[in-house]
Amino acid sequence: MQIIPAIDILGGRVVRLYRGVFASAQTYSDRPLEVAGRFLEEGAALVHVVDLTGAQEGVLDLTLWETFGSAGIPFQAGGGIRRAAQAAAVLACGASRVVLGTAALFAPEELAEFEDISHVVAALDVSQGRAFGDGWLGAGKPLGPAMNDLAAVGVRRLLVTSISQDGTLTGPDFGLLASVSGSPHGFATIASGGVGSLADLARLEGLGLEAAVVGRALYEGRFTLGEALTAVS
Repeated sequence: MQIIPAIDILGGRVVRLYRGVFASAQTYSDRPLEVAGRFLEEGAALVHVVDLTGAQEGVLDLTLWETFGSAGIPFQAGGGIRRAAQAAAVLACGASRVVLGTAALFAPEELAEFEDISHVVAALDVSQGRAFGDGWLGAGKPLGPAMNDLAAVGVRRLLVTSISQDGTLTGPDFGLLASVSGSPHGFATIASGGVGSLADLARLEGLGLEAAVVGRALYEGRFTLGEALTAVS
């Protein structure tokens, strides 16, 4: 199972949120590229970078993605990417993958426009059996139909976050992740939210997941990236 360190950027700073609440933002660095470089030195093959301002306002900031691309950072990008054309522009900046949440959930037909959909990760942020976009506002969409719609347009990779666990360090929603990864669609599943221990990572690996995004646990020193990589090797 791959370990993907998370770099969430708000106002140019690396932060972590608690359950997605912007007022809870805790700053860890004002040098996102240095943080990414350190993770790569410690063994990461890919970093998960989220433009929180873009996610909140629905605005695409290509300057951010150009900066990461020109620095040679292997990254998957999320935040403010809501149309297929925007995703293509981010890929052109050097992103390895683009993460689409709102668009994937409410306009999955747009994803069929990609020549190579392997570069697309559909984000499903889940609470009480419903997937949410639009900054986790609105009524959302039932999880089962959401997965059916994504499979129908050829999406093969999902980033699954339990909203109630995100940023808590209390453990992922293992039941949710087992349900998604075990669906008949055969999605490659990336877990996100709640990882607080090496035991959590070992349990995720046991579910047969492709990867786990890890954020606050690394920043808070619960374990190092090296220890995480060893735990799932």
